[in-house]
Amino acid sequence: MTEQPSPPSRPDSRIRMWHRPMRSRDRSEHHRVATPLELLFDLCFVVAVGQAAAQLHHALAEGHVGHGVFSFVLVFFGIWWGWLNFSWFASAFDTDDVPYRLATLVQIAGGLTVAAGVERAFDGDFRVMVAGYVLMRLAMVVQWLRAARSDRGCRPAALRYAAGIAGCQVLWVGYLWLPHGLQPYAFFVFAILEMAVPVWAESRQGTTWHPHHIAERYGLFTLIVLGEVILSATNAIKEGAAEPGHLGALVSLAAAGLVLVFSMWWLYFDRPGHARLVRRPTMFTSMSWGYGHYFIFASASAVGAGLEVAVAYDTGALHDLGGVAAALPTTLPVAIFLLSVWLLHIGPTNECRPIAIGFPVTAVLVVAASFTPAPIHVAAVLSAALVALTVVATHGELQA
Repeated sequence: MTEQPSPPSRPDSRIRMWHRPMRSRDRSEHHRVATPLELLFDLCFVVAVGQAAAQLHHALAEGHVGHGVFSFVLVFFGIWWGWLNFSWFASAFDTDDVPYRLATLVQIAGGLTVAAGVERAFDGDFRVMVAGYVLMRLAMVVQWLRAARSDRGCRPAALRYAAGIAGCQVLWVGYLWLPHGLQPYAFFVFAILEMAVPVWAESRQGTTWHPHHIAERYGLFTLIVLGEVILSATNAIKEGAAEPGHLGALVSLAAAGLVLVFSMWWLYFDRPGHARLVRRPTMFTSMSWGYGHYFIFASASAVGAGLEVAVAYDTGALHDLGGVAAALPTTLPVAIFLLSVWLLHIGPTNECRPIAIGFPVTAVLVVAASFTPAPIHVAAVLSAALVALTVVATHGELQA
């Protein structure tokens, strides 16, 4: 019996598991879905979202409306921008090897540090938040440098990303030494520079992000933020139920909040998120769609804070806010959410008439509900009914 030849040697799979070349993934790859690491990343970042919403609620409840809204806008930008950059990079270069996972761990640590610094940031102390933000952004620089080394085709774009991100972090560190009067202006300038980096980096040769994967990532984060809204509203109603004499109002607010969140979910997911990305795969479409989700995420998160304010008002815990001021923290974010979904997923030029007018008309009516003389829980029920009617009116057209 002759001896069988030994099989040809193969590369050590353990080495491949520890390290893989970071090359661009195929944009037409089938069955591309979010990874468990991306889901863990989202769950860690939603901690920061919850902290921002909680601080917004506290500021509104204390009557510091302007300060609370402005601080929320600033803080939410840092949370959203860190999440966005990771998601688009992962769509193009996710190798899921050990160096990639460790770099993601550093980004998660930065995101949790941002979450820990949210309360101080609302008080004007941004040191902890900037430290966490710079940490996760520098980890992103390492990822881009690794991509530049492994993928020669994307090297120019990757190097521009790395240089642009690193330069912005120098500015954010310098932000801490600016006089408080200049910090708000500096924030908007630095934020614009941050958002200009992808435009500059992708201007000649873009990265190979996956439209279906990106749409799923945005949809999953929207789901998590809506879940945070339900948690915030539930906790507020639980606290309010401890005070006797408000059961009817609390039941009405609970029902209205549930219908609002469910309708927001329905309207967002009734239109496939990747539809515009696939139909118009241009840099302008991808940037406007990706950046525009700031308003969807932030407004959805703010709805939870608004419902908490409404519960506190109906239970008599607030004395510094009138009825209109207590209703607007819920109705205005809902209106912004409706307009944002309309602009990003549907578009004002859509030929379907119910879609073309339904979303903006409902947004106006929801805000108008805040000015009715009815109790705040009645205004919340009216707002929920208006959004639910938009679901009924547009569902068939959205599915067409």
